[in-house]
Amino acid sequence: MPCPPSLIRKAAQLLSLLTTTTTTTTAVTNSNKTAVSILLRYKRPLFKRNMHSCTLLQDVANYQPDTLDLNTDAKAAAYWFPCFRELVGKFAKQAANSQMDDATAEQRAAQFQAAYLHQLEEHQNNIANNRGKVVLGTSELLKLNETMLRRYGFTDPWLRQKQQENASAKARLKQRLQEIDDIANEDARWTELVRGVLAGNMFDWGAQAIANILEQDSNFGLHAALERIEQRPWLVDNLDAWLERLHLSPAHKCAVIFVDNSGVDVVLGVLPFVRELLRRGTKVLLCANSEPSLNDVTSRELSELLDDCACQCDVLDSAWRSGRLLVYANGQSGPCLDMRTLPRELCDAIAANETDLLVIEGMGRALHTNLNAQFACETLKLAVIKNRWLAKYLGGDKMFAVICKYERS
Repeated sequence: MPCPPSLIRKAAQLLSLLTTTTTTTTAVTNSNKTAVSILLRYKRPLFKRNMHSCTLLQDVANYQPDTLDLNTDAKAAAYWFPCFRELVGKFAKQAANSQMDDATAEQRAAQFQAAYLHQLEEHQNNIANNRGKVVLGTSELLKLNETMLRRYGFTDPWLRQKQQENASAKARLKQRLQEIDDIANEDARWTELVRGVLAGNMFDWGAQAIANILEQDSNFGLHAALERIEQRPWLVDNLDAWLERLHLSPAHKCAVIFVDNSGVDVVLGVLPFVRELLRRGTKVLLCANSEPSLNDVTSRELSELLDDCACQCDVLDSAWRSGRLLVYANGQSGPCLDMRTLPRELCDAIAANETDLLVIEGMGRALHTNLNAQFACETLKLAVIKNRWLAKYLGGDKMFAVICKYERS
């Protein structure tokens, strides 16, 4: 069972008191001791137990999820450390605003920011000592953000945004499915489905460029995003190879799809793509975060979304009811993906269903991590680059450049 947010906040408040005053241990009542024990227990998420390596990894021993290593790449370090210093202020503001009914929220948000910056400084100061010994990816700095937010009682700062965006996207799903069905040509239909996943991936509150757009234009939706993403040929463009595979080879037995954001992304981008796989006879395992991170959808939220969305489509409804469409927690508490730390239940399902297609979506899971990772089955990595520096680093020159990387096993 997840820890109740109210108890986490109480524990965080007590921790703040104990670390910022001269309060002695005699002031810690039995009730407060309980709160502290809760905090300590939930700082180490329960799902971290019994983690396993994914059976789809081609070489478990040499698997390195991170695309960048800030300990060895001076140019990357020179960009990302200042970037995260700027971002943490925005995250602190979001955290405080998410608990406006709590008088301690602003103080705890400031403490979160200070703690994050201190740890960030530690990482930067230790580069010389760790170079060549420890990989420091952007995934670590992103995960640190979530760890520190929870430590100071902010379990899900983007909850309200997720709820609003999910409600809005659900209301538009039937229309999007009809748009797809109106495309008679199979290649054109699959092209639009892939573009839909990419455009949906624009809706990421963790990317500053997108946050600015969403804050300024509340009507920004999927069709507007389709106009914003890079036009073909994309920065990495293996779409034709993916289309050829769909033509020339039998349907996949089972696809495991690691999803990203709530709202437009998962509902209007991923679900139409999933429906097309189901139509081909492919079983689908949807994998979402075990714990909240930014506006990423969690496995529990995704199950609730499917309960609501499946009734709008006979294909989705039949698959959801029959178990041909399943949802699993991915074992992650941040926005990236380490395939060595998946829950046993998911690993067993991947193996038992003879999974032969892996789809990884989003910047965190398919760019910051796993872009160069090799897998033992067909893999489709889909993401929009919402950071100009990263786009240039990867050889592009446009904002919202596209990665559509299809790899055979």
